[in-house]
Amino acid sequence: MESFRNLIKGWLGKLLLTVILVLFAFVGMEGYFSGGLPADAAKTVNGEVILKKDLDNQTNAFKTQYLKYTNGDETLLNLPFIENAALESLIARNLLIQQAEKLGITLSDDQIKQMLAQQEAFKENGKFSKTLYDNYLKREGLTSQGLIQSLRQDFALNILRSSIALNALVSKQDVDQIQNLRTEKRDLYLSSINLDSYKASVKVSDQDISNYYNSHQNQFKQPELFDVDYVVLSPSMLDQTPAAVTDEELQQAYNQFVAKRKTEFQQEVKHILISVDSSRTDAEAKKLADEVFAKIKAGESFAQAAAQYSDDTTSKNKGGVLSYSAGTFGEDFDKTVAANKGQVSAPVKTTFGYHLIETKAISEPIPAFDAERARLSAELAKTKSENLFIDTVNRLNTTVSDNDALDVVSQEVKATQVQSVKSLMLSTQHPVLSDPNVKIKIFNEAVRAGDQNASSNLALANGDVVWVKVRAYHPAAVQPLNQVSAKVKTQLIEQKAFDAAKAKINSVLDDFKKLPAQQVLAKHALKFEHAGEFTRSQGLKRKVEQAAFSLMAPKAGMWSVNTAALPNELVIVAVASVVKPPQDAVEAAQISELTKLYQQQRGEQLLGDYTEYLKAKAKIK
Repeated sequence: MESFRNLIKGWLGKLLLTVILVLFAFVGMEGYFSGGLPADAAKTVNGEVILKKDLDNQTNAFKTQYLKYTNGDETLLNLPFIENAALESLIARNLLIQQAEKLGITLSDDQIKQMLAQQEAFKENGKFSKTLYDNYLKREGLTSQGLIQSLRQDFALNILRSSIALNALVSKQDVDQIQNLRTEKRDLYLSSINLDSYKASVKVSDQDISNYYNSHQNQFKQPELFDVDYVVLSPSMLDQTPAAVTDEELQQAYNQFVAKRKTEFQQEVKHILISVDSSRTDAEAKKLADEVFAKIKAGESFAQAAAQYSDDTTSKNKGGVLSYSAGTFGEDFDKTVAANKGQVSAPVKTTFGYHLIETKAISEPIPAFDAERARLSAELAKTKSENLFIDTVNRLNTTVSDNDALDVVSQEVKATQVQSVKSLMLSTQHPVLSDPNVKIKIFNEAVRAGDQNASSNLALANGDVVWVKVRAYHPAAVQPLNQVSAKVKTQLIEQKAFDAAKAKINSVLDDFKKLPAQQVLAKHALKFEHAGEFTRSQGLKRKVEQAAFSLMAPKAGMWSVNTAALPNELVIVAVASVVKPPQDAVEAAQISELTKLYQQQRGEQLLGDYTEYLKAKAKIK
């Protein structure tokens, strides 16, 4: 932090004041508009309010991101962490915007006009369209003033962030050092000492176990555990056969199919929009719409009128044809579409202006009864089977609830069986109990508070249902000594055996520090195997890799030596040589990519330090 304070007083502070304007991108700006300031505030940052609704939106956005990593399982989310992360991100945003304003990073009115004029969404025939701009504001529920304020804030924030993050200083020496660490090869020799003989002589007392347990209780924390009974019912388990499909049912299903098809005939909806905006009053728009309506009645084609007069740039050159869905233009528009019989409607007013609407039904032939018989028969049979399953499940729900027991399911459906799982954890992977619907029922506050009643049926993803009952709940706690004493004893024996083995070879390790490797090998009866040359993350066991790459490069003829503890094994790790590739062996593209990556990491660190510096000076309540 202190180094950062010094930095911002020097070149970076000047850079922020003289930064060159960069191309602005419209990214996520809709989330920052608000029609007013509600009284509820989550936090204030130097007097600026963070609204609870904005915090909720940010929290939900973070939840959506994290759910991608849990396959949609919300029970795996750490909600307090997510809520705090959302709040911290909003605080950081406010601090950076405030600092940008202090540094004078902003856009002039002319620059904003130019920026808006360059947006393709606001262009018509290659030129800025005030109509399209006004329609956009109306559609998004924004004001021009609100949009401009948001643009200024987003621009200033983008400039400040990029000025810090994209201008982090990265020296060639740093990049070369990182590249060397990534690509250097270490020639390794390994010697293994089995610990069995040392374990035989190790003595561990009850007091040793107690002392270790008392000093390392964090190692013995037990998460909350649930003992759960469950029973699964599948449609295939039912021994009842649904009634056969009758001719009367088939005919009724076909009649319903025909009626539905008639109501689902496609409609081609066309419109001509005469908008009301800052350049055209309501009366002027209505007058023009009436004139266009009269021209169509006089013989001008709808397509010609749309191309000449419609303010809907998407449909005007398509004869006015819309990609229509109910609700797009409001209730009056929808009523006209529904009532229209192929005639052009008189002007219809909506929030967008005045519309002339033409609706044309596109009929399709309806398949004959015989053509649909097989399909309808299969659908009816499936429905009957599903209804039988649903009726059985509903009946069993009542029985399970009345008896608060699951064995009533297996008594009625012999193919089912009540199964039990002990010590179920939130992270346990189970073919049935890991289903999100089931986990929500098991891992909830009601169960923790003592509600251990049998559940109603819970739907599984494969179409089966399950009933669950929590038999016992064990809160998170430190495991008692009597449960872990055997584990502690094993750990102590392993550690003492390793220490004893290492003590025995201390003279060997000391000699490697003073003598050439060949002299040490001749002096001591230790056998080393040549493991080969390795770079980082090349398949070595983790502890062996850590031991090997924590050593200094040896002098000529010497070995750098370390030890690694593996299960029942002490490994002596010797580095015979460190080979660094010549600089010209590394492709320029790799160096460039590494430089960008390192600069990005340094920039993020610098931006984080800057935000923490501002936070330390801010009044956050």
